[in-house]
Amino acid sequence: MNMSFYTGAVGAFQQQQRMNVQANNIANVNNYGYKAERATFHHLMYGNVVGIDNEDLPRGTGTKMVKASVDYTTNGYQETGRTFDFAIVGNGFFALYDLETEEVSFTRDGAFMMASFEVPPDEDAEPEIDPITGEEIPPENTLEWRLSDNEGRCVLDGAGNFIVIDPQDQKAELELGVFDFLIYDGMLHADSCRFIPIEKNGDLYMGSGTVRRGFIEVSNVDLSQEFIKVIESQRAYSTALRVVQTSDEIEQTINGLR
Repeated sequence: MNMSFYTGAVGAFQQQQRMNVQANNIANVNNYGYKAERATFHHLMYGNVVGIDNEDLPRGTGTKMVKASVDYTTNGYQETGRTFDFAIVGNGFFALYDLETEEVSFTRDGAFMMASFEVPPDEDAEPEIDPITGEEIPPENTLEWRLSDNEGRCVLDGAGNFIVIDPQDQKAELELGVFDFLIYDGMLHADSCRFIPIEKNGDLYMGSGTVRRGFIEVSNVDLSQEFIKVIESQRAYSTALRVVQTSDEIEQTINGLR
């Protein structure tokens, strides 16, 4: 009886985990470039382990959500006409550089903006001389306009450099880098529709996708399918709890017969 009790309890908890994935997808249905996640289950190890006095001990029961796989398919593009909106047609990602953490992340969300950044002077920059007093004026930070996401990260070009924008000519051609990996499986799904690669994704190389300006990639979440999966999880959750309740009732009945 304990086996059925644990199977139901594990099943109910894992359905909660699955609903968390679906809720996250639904919450991001309107976020540009978002890639939906799919809950992946695997059965726990079955069989017996020999314990003390050759007693057979259960090793595992039920199933477990091992990971939330990301669906990298594209669901279409939306024309916005905005100057700093970009979309990748084909494979690849935009690269974002965080100035504070020096982290490089990748995204399909091309809703960028022009942002100002203070650039410190070069280490070998010589101070200027005040023509009146003759005193040295130490070099100061300069203001530079770069292509950025909405959270202070800088977009990189194909050579890994910041994309500098001329405020007087904002519609000038910009060379955004398109980067790709041989293997997508296992990439960490960070916030703001970003991905962080891990070792198994392999080396970074230039992607084959082309950049279209004035377009944005929409989310690939299918809202109808997500609601269907929510209903499935709710029913599976109720069934698992019913198994727990029934196991408990049988256990009480058996104990009452003694």
